[in-house]
Amino acid sequence: MPVNAAFALMLAAASPAGALHFDLSANAPDRQPYRAGGHGVEPGGSAADFAFSVAVPEGLYRVTVRLGDRRVAAEATVKAEARRLMLRGVATRAGQFVTRSFLVDVRTPALPPPPQSAPGGATVRIDARDRAEYTWDDKLTLEFLGDPRVTSVDIVPATAPTLYLVGDSTVTDQSAEPYASWGQMLPAMLDDTVAVANHARSGATLKSFLTDLRFDKVLSRIKPGDWLFIQFGHNDQKAEWPQTYVAADTTYPAYLAAYIAEARRRGAFPVLVTSPERRTFDARGRIKETLGGYPQAVRALAQAQAVPLIDLNADSRAIYEALGPTVAPRAFANDGADLTHHDDYGAWLLASAVAERIRAAIPALASHVVMPRFSPAHPPAPSEVAIVASAARAADRPAGS
Repeated sequence: MPVNAAFALMLAAASPAGALHFDLSANAPDRQPYRAGGHGVEPGGSAADFAFSVAVPEGLYRVTVRLGDRRVAAEATVKAEARRLMLRGVATRAGQFVTRSFLVDVRTPALPPPPQSAPGGATVRIDARDRAEYTWDDKLTLEFLGDPRVTSVDIVPATAPTLYLVGDSTVTDQSAEPYASWGQMLPAMLDDTVAVANHARSGATLKSFLTDLRFDKVLSRIKPGDWLFIQFGHNDQKAEWPQTYVAADTTYPAYLAAYIAEARRRGAFPVLVTSPERRTFDARGRIKETLGGYPQAVRALAQAQAVPLIDLNADSRAIYEALGPTVAPRAFANDGADLTHHDDYGAWLLASAVAERIRAAIPALASHVVMPRFSPAHPPAPSEVAIVASAARAADRPAGS
C-alpha cells in the first residue's frame, strides 16, 4: 500500500475525527529523527531550533501547538512548510503555557488525471529546486525557532475558506534566507479560521503558470467560497521572454480576465493585486516607475470586472519613499543589493499593506485580519519588526526580477 494511502487510514482511525497528537517535550520519543511515512525531527536543526514533520495526505489541517516550560521563560516563532510565518514571537514566562492554532495547506504535485485522449497532465511540472523544499511533498513540516519550548502538537484535518495566491517571486513562499515574500508573511496576519495556500512561484508568468499546470493544481483544489489572489507582472513585461511576454494593453488583461473567469466559474472570489515596484530611486528620493502600464492595466481591469483591488504597487512606492534611500535597502535581500526581492522585514511590510487593503476592500475577509492598523506612509523601522531567521539559506537568487 502506498505511504499516503496507509497514512490516510491512520488518520481515519485516529481519535477524535482523525486527530494526531505528538509529545514534543524535551527527550520525548516523538522527537525521533524523521522517518519517511511517519513523523520526527528533520536533520540540520539544533536543540533550540528544529523542524518537525508528519506524513499526511494532501489537504488542509488545523495545527494546535502548546508552548511553554515550567522552569524557564521562552519565546517561539513557528513557520510551516516553506517558511510560511504562522506565529511570531509568542513569549511565555516560566511556568506559563499557551495554546495557539493555525491552518496549514499541504499539497503534492499530483493532479486528477485527464480522461483518456484528453489533453493535460497528471502532475504539476516541478523541478529539482521545488523537490528540495518542504512544499511539494507528502508531509506537513513545522519549524520552531527562537528558543521555543514546545510541549505538544496536535494535527487534525480541517475545512475552511482558503486564500489561494498565484504569482511570481514577490509572492511565493521563499524557502530559504535571506529571501522572503509577502505571501508567506500573510498567514500570521489573519486569524485561524481562514487559510492561505500560496501557489506562487519564482520566475512565473501568467502563461508559464498555465503551461506548468500550476493553475490546474489550484483549480483542482479551489472550492466555492474560497478566494483567488492574482499578482503577475514583473516577468510578464519582459519582451525578451517571447514565449511568455504579454502586452500591457492587450494580452496581459486578457489573461488576467481568464484567471478571473476560471475562479468565478468554480464559485471562488477573484482579487487582483498590482505588482510591487522595484527599489529604484531618482535624484529627488522618489521611486522610479519600472513596470510601465502593467499596474494601471490591473486597476482598470479590476474596475471593469468589479473585482476587489489590492494596490500593492502604490503601497510599495509609499513604503520605500517613507523609508528613504538610506533605510529602504534594509527591506531587500542581500543587504539591499537586490532591488526586487525582499528580506523578512520587507516582506512583512508588504504583507502588512496587503492585509490592510484586505481589511478596507474586502468586507467578507475584514474581520479575519488580526494585525494592527498599518499605514504605508509610516512603516515601522527595521528594529520594530523582529522575525527569527530560518536555518535554510540560499546562495542563488530567485528566478525573475
